[in-house]
Parts: sequence; C-alpha cells; structure tokens
Amino acid sequence: MDFGVRRAMKANTKPSAKVGAADGPAYLAPALDKGLDILELLSRTETPLGQKDIAKSLGRTVGELYRMITCLVDRGYVVARDDKYLLTTKLFELAHYNPPVHRLLTEATPIMQKLSNDLDQSCHLSVYNLGRQIVIAKVDSPSGMGFSVRVGAELDVIVSASGRTLLAFQAGETRQLRIDECLQRRPDHADPQIVTTLEMIKARGFESIPSVQVRGLYAVSYPILNTQGHAIAALTVPYAERIDQKHRKPTSLVEELLGYAARELSARVGGGAR
Repeated sequence: MDFGVRRAMKANTKPSAKVGAADGPAYLAPALDKGLDILELLSRTETPLGQKDIAKSLGRTVGELYRMITCLVDRGYVVARDDKYLLTTKLFELAHYNPPVHRLLTEATPIMQKLSNDLDQSCHLSVYNLGRQIVIAKVDSPSGMGFSVRVGAELDVIVSASGRTLLAFQAGETRQLRIDECLQRRPDHADPQIVTTLEMIKARGFESIPSVQVRGLYAVSYPILNTQGHAIAALTVPYAERIDQKHRKPTSLVEELLGYAARELSARVGGGAR
C-alpha cells in the first residue's frame, strides 16, 4: 500500500480533537454519546419505543442511531420486541455486581427480612445519586399489607426522612454539594432551615417524622455508616399503622428495632456503629 495512503488512513483514525475545558468535554465520542442517549431514554420510558420514536425523542435521524441500537441489542443491553426496543436487566445486574453495592445488598438482605418480620412492616434501602435517592433493596410486610416502594424507584431527598438521613451524615462540603444538586433538580424543595434540620438529625442519630408525601404514613430512617461515620445508604421503615390490630406496635419500637438493624448492617459492611 502506498505510504501516503497509509499515512492518510492513520490520520483518520485519530481520536476526536481535544476541546478546551470551557468549551465542553476534553474529548468527543459521538458514537458513545448516542449509545448513552438511547440507554438513558429507554430507562425513563415505561413502554417500548420504535426506532422512529427513539430518533424523534433524541432529535436525531434513524440512520444516525441504527448502528447504535443494533450494537446495544447485540451486547444484551436492549431487546427488540415487535420492532420496538426496551431495556434488559443487564444494566441493573452490572450495578449490583459492583463490589461495594454487592456486599451491601448481601449483608442487608437477612437483616431487612428479620426487621420486616419483627415489625410486620416493609423496609427499604436507598443510596444517594446525583440529586435524588435510588431504592436498591426492599422487603415487603410479611402479612402482605402495608406501604412499600419498588426497587429502582427514584425518591426526592430534601423532603423525605431517608433523603435527609443521607444528607445529615456527610462531611460539610459533601453535604452542601448534595443539597445544591437536589435543589437544581427540585428548586421547589428549598428550605432555609435545612442545615439546622440536618444537624438535629445527626445529633439524634436518625430521622423520624410523619411523611410529607403520603398522608397517614410515618417514616423512620437510619444511616448505614462507613468507617468515617458517613452515610453510604439509608435503611427506612415507612410505618403504616394497622388499625385492625389490637396490639399495634408504637413508633418508639420501630425506632428501636430499626436502630439495631442499621447498626448491625453498618458493622457488617465495615462501618462504625453509632
């Protein structure tokens, strides 16, 4: 092959030009951007989408996305059903293969099951993620009655017991950064007293409040702590009082048993018990 041709081909395989920090990302990766756009779109969609729907939602042409979609199908991230596409569970599985998350879930499962049985209430485990919290595990009430949230649900932070717990047990700079992230997503949740509230939660060791989102629900949440005393997750019981039971469990018992469970889980993942 002619040297000039080889040199031209080599030049064409160079990575995209570097962009200044003020202008955008350091390197451009259009194909990767398209693939991630597709995954993010499908993750927010409850119904399967056709290629035209995907292209229209992303402001692109079908031709631009065809190869990306084919690649995602071949790699098992997306599945085609009747010429429409939806996510598989592969992303969910990869997230749970992450060693810290996998260990947290492994240790949490028996503790949460015992807690749910002792209280006859559901419980769930959530972690912070970019201005919201994600439920990564839950156990339903053994009696089949009560309030619960699904795994994968995205919950608000500043207005919820679990979200406030995740914020309260952080270093000052990290806490403020996360508050700012939450307010960028939900500016209507701005609270001039939030720092004072978080300090009170940290001093008490947990949050226990009537839900501001569901009438008649009482939320109790404890942090799961790492070795630095910072919350890596929140273990929460959304307490729904059973009016048909003669011997109803008081919220004080919920706080006590949930506290035991949270301390045990913190210890099992190598964190400090409070």
